[in-house]
Amino acid sequence: MHHRPPAVELEHMHRQIAGSLTGRITKWIVLAAALVITGIMATFSTQLADVQNNEASSWLPESAESTRVLDELSESVDPNDIPTLVVYHRDGGLTEDDLAQIEEHGPQIAELDGVTDQGVLTPAAAEAAAAQGAPVPTLVSDDGEVAYLYFVLNFGDEGWQAIPAAADEIRGIATLDGGEVHLAGFGGQAADSAEAFEGIDTNLIFATLAVVIVILLFTYRSPILWVLPIFCAVVANTVATGLVYLLAKYADLTVNGQSQAILSILVIGAGTDYALLLVARYREELRRHADRHDAMAFALHRASPAILASAATVAVGMLCLSFAELNSTAGLGPVAAIGVVVTMLLPALLVICGRWVFWPKRPGFGSPEPTADGLWARVGRRISHRPRRVWVTTTGLLLLACLGLFSLDTSGLATEDTYTKEFDSIKGQKLLDEHGLSDNSNTVQVVTDADSADDVLAALEGIDGLGTPGEVQPLADGRAWFEATIDADISSSTAADIVDASREAVHAVDGAEALVGGGSAFYLDTKIASERDSWVIMPLVLAVVLLILIGLLRALLAPLILIATVVLSFGAALGISALLFEYVFGFAGSDPGFPLFAFVFLVALGIDYNIFLMTRVREETVQHGTRRGSLIGLASTGGVITSAGVVLAATFLVLGSLPLVFLAELGVAVALGVMLDTLVVRSVLVTAINLDLGAKIWWPSSLDRDDAPLTAAEAEAPLETVH
Repeated sequence: MHHRPPAVELEHMHRQIAGSLTGRITKWIVLAAALVITGIMATFSTQLADVQNNEASSWLPESAESTRVLDELSESVDPNDIPTLVVYHRDGGLTEDDLAQIEEHGPQIAELDGVTDQGVLTPAAAEAAAAQGAPVPTLVSDDGEVAYLYFVLNFGDEGWQAIPAAADEIRGIATLDGGEVHLAGFGGQAADSAEAFEGIDTNLIFATLAVVIVILLFTYRSPILWVLPIFCAVVANTVATGLVYLLAKYADLTVNGQSQAILSILVIGAGTDYALLLVARYREELRRHADRHDAMAFALHRASPAILASAATVAVGMLCLSFAELNSTAGLGPVAAIGVVVTMLLPALLVICGRWVFWPKRPGFGSPEPTADGLWARVGRRISHRPRRVWVTTTGLLLLACLGLFSLDTSGLATEDTYTKEFDSIKGQKLLDEHGLSDNSNTVQVVTDADSADDVLAALEGIDGLGTPGEVQPLADGRAWFEATIDADISSSTAADIVDASREAVHAVDGAEALVGGGSAFYLDTKIASERDSWVIMPLVLAVVLLILIGLLRALLAPLILIATVVLSFGAALGISALLFEYVFGFAGSDPGFPLFAFVFLVALGIDYNIFLMTRVREETVQHGTRRGSLIGLASTGGVITSAGVVLAATFLVLGSLPLVFLAELGVAVALGVMLDTLVVRSVLVTAINLDLGAKIWWPSSLDRDDAPLTAAEAEAPLETVH
């Protein structure tokens, strides 16, 4: 009785398993299940915006000093209070009628839902209180051109959702004929932030899909085939956002507008990447098999290790973000991971449709494989002449690009530098700054032992930019608190320096156990947490990705080299991006969390293309040896990987359509890094190293026992692939 060799038997079993997922009956079961799940999740997906938490204070860990202050003040100060300003301006000075009109607006605004019982502080009320010796700010500038109202909004836990409607009501009341009126303070910033993320669940997705459709039309040159990857991307995005909604609603997952935007981009971009790889391999197998079910079984068997490893790399890399101290960063981990693992409907659809879906260039059984002598085959032959010179030169150029990192400023962005356009609250803040008025909505909140309050107050004297502290108020358990206005933009480095100086001063008071919190303190603590997260998560992501590569390639040297090339690509992408931010886009700097987000996306996504290449090289090495297998692998995967890189780069660039500097910078950096990985690192650097090292690349395994250099004739011979 004839027995198959174990390796052949194992391969046959894998093909049977792969084929069972797209069999003549199971393909319909898969489609039906996907449609049912999508229909269920669609009801939850549309509600994701309702469970977003965009309040900065909720992003910080409990150990942060500003969070501890908030906890101590929870009985006396409502954390949902939103200090808000209405800023009035007239060139040449506000008239008596203007000031009278402003006084009339105060009681009208005080009657609106959400305005707290303390009412509205008007210029006249502030002047009267100051005459009685109360520590209140001046609400009219010395030149008389600017005045403002101060009040506090509170909508409970629903503040984020209620702010836009409240802002519209306030703007409907606060008007000034011939002058200008702006909504500023925390309330104005919250309203502008809501506007910045408006349409994130529709406009951003439609823009992303439109970009991907155009690229797929050019890639496939088919008026039909693009529909299948797009349909799968829509299904994946619907299921992913529905699952994330359930986690946010019932598992206390922190989701904000930023993570929702990244989720949609990642699902559509990464899902389309995997679709391109699978379609390319399926089309290749259709030329070798008369039955499309057999072709898909072989395609899945051969392509699924790369796709699964790639998806696992991205998902696990994203899950590493869960170890972040910053809740907003930690929440993005599961969000992005879910988005990646629900992108696998395409095989069933391809088999259901048959070869006609490739029209007008249907891959017929027995037709020649066009990649054997395409662009990337020619590139590989050119590299094979002097591979060492190629990889050394390429490495040198990438290291040169890394020098741009020295110009990357991650100290944080002031409010006016956070957006790519000038929002209403920014205009109001600028008017206050230009006319010498303090934004009294931005304060430090100091908590101390009541017995040491006088010493703590004395310690804060003379701190530049810190206003006169208000009245000391009692708290429970012998504690007390007070606040003082910061004369600087809430998220600026100047405000952070004032908080730092205040903390240093009060911490030096023996026995006071004093803590400093407030709006600017939240931004400072966010920066501190972001820096900590970078040092913890970056090495963790590298370690996890390395382990996945070792398991996939069953080697040690190749994974180490691949990790090194992706890190080098990351450094080069960030270096070039930093120069673009400063000298082309004119951005004032970067968010402290930007390097971490860019790193995780570029390493997790950038390693994908090396996985696609190296799994094919390993497959071809069995029959052709490492060096020739490298040329075949590059020729076979070059076109599809380039297309995948263009798709992913374009989808991340769509983030720039949102008026947020952080997302614009992230989109540019990831897009640039992906294109470097696609066109330089994977195609040139990795291929050149493979050709130079030969069988050594698989150390310590002995995959390629006949490690012979390529002759000139072998390098130029037609590149036949594994059948």
